Amino acid sequence: MKTAKRITILLVEDHAIVRQGMSALLNAEGLFQIVGEAHNGREAVEMAPTLRPDVILMDIAMPVLNGLEATRQILTANSKAKIIILSAHSDDAYIERMIAAGVVGFLEKQSSSDILTKAITDVAKGGVYFSPAVTKRMKAATQPVDRDGVLQPRANRLTARECEVLQLVAEGSANKQIAAKLSISIKTVEKHREHLMGKLDIHDTAGLTRYAIAAGVIESSVQLTIV
Repeated sequence: MKTAKRITILLVEDHAIVRQGMSALLNAEGLFQIVGEAHNGREAVEMAPTLRPDVILMDIAMPVLNGLEATRQILTANSKAKIIILSAHSDDAYIERMIAAGVVGFLEKQSSSDILTKAITDVAKGGVYFSPAVTKRMKAATQPVDRDGVLQPRANRLTARECEVLQLVAEGSANKQIAAKLSISIKTVEKHREHLMGKLDIHDTAGLTRYAIAAGVIESSVQLTIV
């Protein structure tokens, strides 16, 4: 009897204990194969084209490059990539940003292993999966859906580059450091900061940091490193 092909997964999570636990859990199912583990969004962007996994499980709040920007870059390179977001943050505006980026699944990290298994299986088959709690809240908020019941995004306020700058600012990088990391000029960094502050109506670094933490772009522990 021919054995069914296991679903290949790229696991993207910066916490080693969480990553190891999820890897052990999924491998034990017998349905999945972890083909790669990335410690941050930048590694995920580099690994995805080579590994070409059936599904990418993506954490959001990570150093170097957060999951939202990693998702955008992966989908820009390969629009057929199937990404499920795993996040401790699930406010409506934040989920909208994930949908706008092109994810096909969103689960809270508190979700059960059964829900995680179903989400991966559904997505691998070409479907979408948003946790029951997320779907209920988004429908209650009159989020538009298409004829297949798939949640549709509202307008995304910040550009991909503005989100990258936001993360680096919130992590404590100065304009010169941001320019070097993103390979852009300091004047361009200043323009991006000006634009995102205007869009968010936030006009100081502390405010941007609080926003980034609330949105799940960075973890609250990063706050301790911000002066």
